[in-house]
Amino acid sequence: MVKERLISLDVFRGLTILLMTIVNNPGDWGNVYPPLLHASWHGCTPTDLVFPFFIFIMGIAVPLAMPDKFYDNTTFSKILIRSLRMLCLGIFFNFFEKIQLFGLEGIPLLIVRLAITIAVGYALMGSFSSKVENILAFSILFIYLYLAYSGIEAYHDVRLPGVLQRIAIVYFVVSLLYLKTTLKTQIITGAVLLLGYWGIMTLIPVPGIGAANLEKGTNLASWLDSILLKDHMYSATKTWDPEGILSTIPSIVNGIIGLLIGQFLQSESPKIKKALKMGRIGAGLIVLGLIWDLVFPINKSLWTSSYVLFTTGLATVFFTILYYLIDIADYKKGFKPFLIWGVNPMIVFFCSQIIPQALVMIQFRNPKNPEVQTNLLEFLYRFWIAPFFSNPMTASLAGALVYVGIWTFILWIFYRNKLIFKV
Repeated sequence: MVKERLISLDVFRGLTILLMTIVNNPGDWGNVYPPLLHASWHGCTPTDLVFPFFIFIMGIAVPLAMPDKFYDNTTFSKILIRSLRMLCLGIFFNFFEKIQLFGLEGIPLLIVRLAITIAVGYALMGSFSSKVENILAFSILFIYLYLAYSGIEAYHDVRLPGVLQRIAIVYFVVSLLYLKTTLKTQIITGAVLLLGYWGIMTLIPVPGIGAANLEKGTNLASWLDSILLKDHMYSATKTWDPEGILSTIPSIVNGIIGLLIGQFLQSESPKIKKALKMGRIGAGLIVLGLIWDLVFPINKSLWTSSYVLFTTGLATVFFTILYYLIDIADYKKGFKPFLIWGVNPMIVFFCSQIIPQALVMIQFRNPKNPEVQTNLLEFLYRFWIAPFFSNPMTASLAGALVYVGIWTFILWIFYRNKLIFKV
């Protein structure tokens, strides 16, 4: 079977990575429109759709990338290496601001950090033989773990979980499920994971706290993170991690549902029938998610089972609309900007984590107040963008859109020169 390239899937990925870039790079974190922030706890905003949409898209892509469904040791090795490379890239984001060398500070330290970033990025996204890729991925992971648990002060609290780390785990599990199991087994696996997670979170008492609960910092997932990830969690939450251990289990189902959709797309049914059925599936998942929300609230940080169904339902509906417009109606006008984002998401994801941290390290005296230090990121926003807007939230959004514009130009150059960065 020949690999099928779905333009609608690339566009959907591009829209998702573009929204992620807007969400993650406001001009001013103190002034952000509510839809561009995560829900404080229970509930769901447009921002809360980005991560599950990525996992869903990745699930669809698995059978499209491996249409022959052939499994051997070589295939397993490729899946493992790709998963490890994604995992290592994700962890590096957390290490970047921790890197210290010979007591360097300021620009010299920034140069060292950027040099290491280029080296790690090349090692994990460059094209090498399978053996070399294997050695590099395992070596880098070993270095991370050594530094995190070595007792070295600079790395004693470095975060280990993260977005790309979770995607790597889900990719590994979903790829093996696809290659080694039937559709029926995949559906049963997804149902068991969602029901099992619901039972675990609502029935098992939390050690040292009491009855099972879904409150911030006192639930079972938080407790497990505090035991297994002690000192290596998200700094803003401290005692638990939004991409923690237990909540990774239901996220696998976002990938499984995407996997099921991807396999359905490979069927011999007419495209219009596929679109109609996917639309019904999406609507059904949304309804099931809202019903389950009544007893197991939609919550991104806990990645509740209702959140899985609700977000994959929305993802299926959005993808179906794009599939109809682009792959059935052949209406491609206006989608090119999103396409160029969608074929090169990894370089955006990687650099967008590093660039803001690098700009913050470039510090100098504030031109309007020499008594105060500022950094290049703040300077660019405060003096070049914010003065043009009276509403601080609009100014903050404009800052994000300027950043998106710069990346669009860069990605257009990559697209024109057929430069694709993959792990």
